[in-house]
Amino acid sequence: MRTLNIAGSTFSIAIIAALLSACGQGPSEPAAPANDVNGLKTPAAFADIADDADRAAALFGEMSKVMLHPRCANCHPREGGPTQGDDMHPHSPPVVRGFGMGAAGMECSTCHGPANFAFASMEGSIPGAVPWMLAPQSMGWVGATPAEICAQIKDTERNGGRTLDDLVFHNSEDHLVNWAWHPGEGRAPAPGDQETFGALTAAWAQAGAHCPAG
Repeated sequence: MRTLNIAGSTFSIAIIAALLSACGQGPSEPAAPANDVNGLKTPAAFADIADDADRAAALFGEMSKVMLHPRCANCHPREGGPTQGDDMHPHSPPVVRGFGMGAAGMECSTCHGPANFAFASMEGSIPGAVPWMLAPQSMGWVGATPAEICAQIKDTERNGGRTLDDLVFHNSEDHLVNWAWHPGEGRAPAPGDQETFGALTAAWAQAGAHCPAG
C-alpha cells in the first residue's frame, strides 16, 4: 500500500484521493451528453448511426415529433383554418384563412395579444405572441407523413425561399416555434425544448438533410 507522511502522520494515498474526489477536487470524467430532453431525443442519441443518410432520416423522424404535435400542427393545417386543443378540434370562434394576418374582420390580433392571457373566471388561456399568425398554406402538414414534411420544408417553392441554414435558424430562434414549449395554462407543451429541436435540425442539415422513407 502506498502511503504519504504529512507532519509525522502516515496516510494511505488511496484514502487521500478518495477524500479529494469527494470534495470535488479530484479528477472526474466529463458528463456524457444527454440523450433525451423531456421526451425528445437529442442528436447524441443518433451519433452511433454511421451512414449520413440513415442518421439524417432518423434525426428528422425525431424532429417530426415536434412538428406533428398539436402545439405546432394546430397552426399548420393543410386546409381550412386553424385548429385548437390537444384533440385539434376546429378553432372557436370559426376562423377562415386570409391573406397576411387573417381575413378582414377576423384578424389574429383581434383575440391573440402579445402574450398568453389566462382566463379570470375559468381554467385555460388564450395563446399569444407577437405576431400571432397561421402558417402559410404551402406549409400546412396536418395528416402528412414525416417523409412528406421533410420534402416540403426543403422545397424553396413552398418554404418561403428558406435555405437549410434558414431552417436551422427558424427552428432554433423563431418566437412562434418557441411558444410550443410555453403554451399557457390548459395546454401540454411539445416534447423537448427549442434548444434540442434546433440542435436536431442543425444535425439533420449537417448530415445532408436526407428524408425518412415513406
